[in-house]
Amino acid sequence: MTIQTIDCRGLACPQPVIETKNCLERGCARFLVIVDNKASRDNVTRFARSRRCEVACEPEDNGCFRLTIQAEEATVGESFDSADYSCPVSSTTGMVYVISSDSMGRGSDELGWALLQTYVQTIEQVEPLPSKIIFYNSGVKLVTGQSGALDALMSLQAKGVEILACGTCLDFFELKSEIKIGHISNMYDIMTAMSEAGKLVSPF
Repeated sequence: MTIQTIDCRGLACPQPVIETKNCLERGCARFLVIVDNKASRDNVTRFARSRRCEVACEPEDNGCFRLTIQAEEATVGESFDSADYSCPVSSTTGMVYVISSDSMGRGSDELGWALLQTYVQTIEQVEPLPSKIIFYNSGVKLVTGQSGALDALMSLQAKGVEILACGTCLDFFELKSEIKIGHISNMYDIMTAMSEAGKLVSPF
C-alpha cells in the first residue's frame, strides 16, 4: 500500500518539522518523511514522538533518512514553538557543553551556584557556539524557574543551540513541572549527543 511521502530534502530546520506537523493536522494516519541530515532526522523524530506517534527510521546510503510515522494515536493542536526545532548555527563545530552540577568549583555552594550561572551567561560570548548543552544531575536546576541564566539559555536556543535536560534528574529533584527552557531528554539521547560531539566542554 502506497503511503503519502513528504520530501524534505534540502529544507532547513525547522521546516521539516513544520511539514510533519501540517501533515498530522490534515489527519494523515501513516506517512513517510524524507530528510537529508541528522539534525532534521532528530527534530522530526522528537516532534512526532511528542505527539504520541510511532517513528521508524531507515537510513539510506546517500546520507538521507526515511522516517515512517504512524499517527493513529497522535495528538494535534498542542502548543508548538518552531524555535525548539531549529538546527545548529553554521558556526557550530559539533561542540557540546555538559553541565552536571549546580555548583562550579569547590568551597562555597552559594558562590559555586552564582559562578555557574555566570558561566552559562558567558557561553554566548565565546565562539564557536556549541551545538548542544546537556544538563544532568543537579545541573538541571539551570533550566528551571530558580535559574538566573534563563535569558541566556533562551537566546542560545533562538540561535540554534539545542538544550537537553535529563528527565530522570528532573524527576529526582521534583523539578519536571518547573522546566522553563529546552526539552526533557533521556539517557539514550544524552549518550548519543556526547558520542557524536566533536568536542565536550564542562566547567567541572
